[in-house]
Amino acid sequence: MANAPKRKRTEIFALGNEAVVEGALFAGCSFYAGYPITPSSEVMEIMAARLPRTENGVFIQMEDEIASMGVVIGGSLAGRKAMTATSGPGFSLMQENLGYACMAEVPLVIVNVMRGGPSTGLPTSPAQGDVQQARWGTHGDHPIIVLSAADVPECLEMTITAFNFAEKYRTPVILLLDEITAHTREKITLPHEKDYEIFNRLVPSMPPEWYKPFEETVRGVPPMPPIGSGYRFHVTGLTHDDMGFPTQRPDEVKAIIERLHRKIDQFFYDIQLTQEYDTDDAEIVVIAYGSVARSAQLAVSQARAAGVKAGLLKLKTLFPFPKAPVVTLARKARAIIVPEMNMGQISREVKRVNNGLTRVRTLNRIDGQIITPSQILKAIQQV
Repeated sequence: MANAPKRKRTEIFALGNEAVVEGALFAGCSFYAGYPITPSSEVMEIMAARLPRTENGVFIQMEDEIASMGVVIGGSLAGRKAMTATSGPGFSLMQENLGYACMAEVPLVIVNVMRGGPSTGLPTSPAQGDVQQARWGTHGDHPIIVLSAADVPECLEMTITAFNFAEKYRTPVILLLDEITAHTREKITLPHEKDYEIFNRLVPSMPPEWYKPFEETVRGVPPMPPIGSGYRFHVTGLTHDDMGFPTQRPDEVKAIIERLHRKIDQFFYDIQLTQEYDTDDAEIVVIAYGSVARSAQLAVSQARAAGVKAGLLKLKTLFPFPKAPVVTLARKARAIIVPEMNMGQISREVKRVNNGLTRVRTLNRIDGQIITPSQILKAIQQV
């Protein structure tokens, strides 16, 4: 029998923001609520056109970002894979409801296309100034998963990953892009079903009368039924017991906060994503993320061509910060360079885990312009 012909791959010329939409729809997103803001607006515009055409797809434009997050939380509680997208000032407005989603363990995805700040700042210029806000913007001791994408294909890939992590660990996930990545247009190949494993949240298998919505489990991730499906499910931002009702008992408060952290901490091997280039013998290691990682990759190649043993560690997960690969490279490198479009936000994490193992040099740009390969190459040559 002749071999069946291979299915032809669909290729499109897409913006990073458009690739985010393709990734979200592939992952099963069926609910979007948001408010347009530069430079993330294309995500919302394309979702407005595409999502209602899908089976059970719902798109809502809200009056602001505060309401958007509230509605996204509600959509997720109703059983939908839900997301929103925003930038700078909008991300700030989402922080209170983000904390609510963390405490209530509501899976959802927030895409933040970073621009210059503070305040209105530089609405159409690139920056990476929201990194620490993504980690610590909402109050209280909370774990969070923060991802990054360096190019248009990664915008698709990391959006799928963001939905998988949200569903798998029952938690909000933040995907950070920057204006350059979001507005770069490149050819991408749309995935087939078997290209990615898609995760859906665990739903309860026990009778409704046995169900405890925040019960301790081996993975630390309780099953989550859709609201209205017959399971009693109390939702609150207050510290709560395993039934979801408010508590101030020290043992119960301690138990839920520890479980929120443990369900992330014990799966670092799954969550902390990095990619290495020419690091086997690297004496100088560049650590970068977002569009800066593209500049860094070219700079490392140019340095290699000039006889300098340079390498790149690209961070695809920013938090939980991938300590292990950074420490491994720091132990054998004579210097680490951290280029980023801010005053030094990931470099703080690098210095923290480096703990004196090697020299750490920062390369920062805060004027709304990109960090070029030549700037990084010059920094490599000067070490």
